[in-house]
Amino acid sequence: MARAFVIVIDSVGIGGAPDADQFFNGDKPDTGANTVGHIARACAEGRAEDGRSGPLHLPTLDALGLGATVELASGEAAPGLGAGAPTGFWGAASEVSPGKDTPSGHWELAGVPVPWDWHYFPDTKPSFPPDLSAKVAELAGTDGILGDCHASGTKIIADLGAEHIRSGWPICYTSADSVLQIAAHEEHFGLDRLLKLCQDVAPIVHEMKVGRVIARPFVGTVENGFTRTTNRHDYAIAPPELTLCDWVQGQGRRVYAIGKIGDIFSMHGIDEVRKGSDAQLMTHLNDLVDEAEDGSLTFANFVEFDSLYGHRRDISGYARALEWFDAELAKVLPRLRPDDMLLITADHGNDPSWSGTDHTRERVPVLIAGKGAGSCGLVQYVDVAASVADHLNVPAQGPGRSFL
Repeated sequence: MARAFVIVIDSVGIGGAPDADQFFNGDKPDTGANTVGHIARACAEGRAEDGRSGPLHLPTLDALGLGATVELASGEAAPGLGAGAPTGFWGAASEVSPGKDTPSGHWELAGVPVPWDWHYFPDTKPSFPPDLSAKVAELAGTDGILGDCHASGTKIIADLGAEHIRSGWPICYTSADSVLQIAAHEEHFGLDRLLKLCQDVAPIVHEMKVGRVIARPFVGTVENGFTRTTNRHDYAIAPPELTLCDWVQGQGRRVYAIGKIGDIFSMHGIDEVRKGSDAQLMTHLNDLVDEAEDGSLTFANFVEFDSLYGHRRDISGYARALEWFDAELAKVLPRLRPDDMLLITADHGNDPSWSGTDHTRERVPVLIAGKGAGSCGLVQYVDVAASVADHLNVPAQGPGRSFL
């Protein structure tokens, strides 16, 4: 039976969201944000020379249609992309959910738009309601919490890491996303203790319609600095309806999750999870191309585009990550079986040239290997789920329409 591989390259938007004016980074609307387009322009202009050089080089993704999707989505050509006719099946997808975060994007790609408005913590200090802060401290067994504000994760750990080690209090912070993040030192506080704390806090904030509690463990010393580890764990609110993962699993097929997919879907419809850094996740993807059962779905998320480069507004780093992914993808595609479909997309944008440090509301690429050449044009996120189900010959239960 046919197999499907859905790969989310986290935050790789292509501009042109029709409702971008309704989403903001600080006081600036997301109108005009274009993650791939602006990275390509910066590379062409010599403004992305840290660890790489020259125009953005993505021959594999571009052959599938990446440059064409940027122009379709935004009306703008991405320098260095789109020179030849695509050999893959391609299009651009728009989101309707009232958010630009991980759960909204992934759930809708899996066939379930978010039916509610997310709760966001205000950009004030304190950010959290006093009763929530008190409850987190109680569950942590401490007299209080540190942070209690909007912050960059790496900066707040640098600023409060020493106080955290001295007091034992967890570092709690949020962002423009619907999220509560809790950071703690793996040795001084304990990794298992941090994970248990986040697991216990999650139901409380889920009732508030906060999308995720994220455990952010770190290591290091005051003298040498602190570094976040790959032991991050997301405790996400459960999807409100059955998703593509459930549709496939319900037909007796196997569903493999690579990266944080299991967390995003609260393990609903997931049979097996493989985690690690993006480099390790690529190894897992290669292994599953060889090992995944007939009729299975492999659903992957490569997060470091977003977490390491988008939020940090690192254009060079983002370009390096894209070029790394492109080179690795070139090794994967020839090993697909004749009936396999591999679909590459994204969950939102995170334009590293934009103001602020938040995600950006953008259309996302739909790039497909294994279905010949052609274009599906402008589609919806939910159409991705319907199309994957169509390929697998699994009944679709959501509002999407197959574009295959």
